[in-house]
Amino acid sequence: MQDAQPLRLPYARPPVRTSFSGRFVRLEPLDPVAHQGELFAAAAEPAIFDWLGYGPFLEAAAMQAWLEARALSVDPLFFAVRDLRDGRAKGMCAWLRLDPTMGVIEVGHIWYGTTLQRTEGPTEAMYLLFRHAFEDCGYRRLEWKCNALNGKSRSAALRFGFGFEGVFRQHMITKGRSRDTAWFSLLDHEWPATKAAFERWLAPANFGADGGQIERLGPLIEAARAGCG
Repeated sequence: MQDAQPLRLPYARPPVRTSFSGRFVRLEPLDPVAHQGELFAAAAEPAIFDWLGYGPFLEAAAMQAWLEARALSVDPLFFAVRDLRDGRAKGMCAWLRLDPTMGVIEVGHIWYGTTLQRTEGPTEAMYLLFRHAFEDCGYRRLEWKCNALNGKSRSAALRFGFGFEGVFRQHMITKGRSRDTAWFSLLDHEWPATKAAFERWLAPANFGADGGQIERLGPLIEAARAGCG
């Protein structure tokens, strides 16, 4: 989309290293002392790291060293995801490729322990990150990238309202293998309707007595953007 009027630069602000809480999860700036034990336990299933450029971590010392290095990083900026059902940290996510001048930011380094997967928590974690990027920091473009062969990540991007932009062939080498990268984006003018759909999905009324969802997020976003939500 071409803007009719010139944009001011820098366009956005760097994300804040602070905690963000919802009903299901809390995102906390990575602390290798506070988070290591719980994250190591959550990372026990090696398949969690199949599509990431690091891991699995078979020894606690190896993960501790990795977390210590990540905690010092500003870009990527890492968060631990704490499950508020039992108070344990069970995953991670990060901001990366920060470009406040152009108003572009990417979300990635996402992994969750098996007991957090397929719960409301991962969806709420993304909602909290997206809201901060667009509303608090003023970004105009949020990016999601993944291995083009990673069907689950591609489906997640579409479910969260990202638009598919194409595949960058031979984009990088990951764990000794050539990787094609699928690119997705969510834009600032798409966020208000997307936000409304997220909040409708996360609302208590959207879950039955058995905890199952009543309405799915993807169709809610499509309807909200079409003006029907």
